[in-house]
Amino acid sequence: MKQVLLIEDNASNRKLLGDLLRHAGHQVHLAESADAGIELALAQRFDLVVMDIQLPGMDGLTATRLLRANPLTQALPVLAVTAHAMRGDRQRILDAGCDGYVAKPIAYKTFLAEVGRLIEAPTTTHKSTH
Repeated sequence: MKQVLLIEDNASNRKLLGDLLRHAGHQVHLAESADAGIELALAQRFDLVVMDIQLPGMDGLTATRLLRANPLTQALPVLAVTAHAMRGDRQRILDAGCDGYVAKPIAYKTFLAEVGRLIEAPTTTHKSTH
């Protein structure tokens, strides 16, 4: 069973994504803010972070950069889940250090395919953001 950290401030999105992840056989840990998510990521070992990009306070891209800057979490795969679906948003999000991108509203098959791809990928495949 893979350990997934879900960082999402919206309760209905948290429930939907959490249910999808649990149904796929993953253990889900929840955080409602980037600060709480980073704290959890540093305290426990996870196989994947599912990161909302629009969070209150610190946004998901800033949180991803902080995870990338820490040796404990720099190789941890991050899947961005966001309503940012305009031209260029996907590349901007990937350039910030996220390993995958899924636009809201969530297409559950696409979401689960990305989760599977990132969880099964060797941790050495993360591209450096330096």
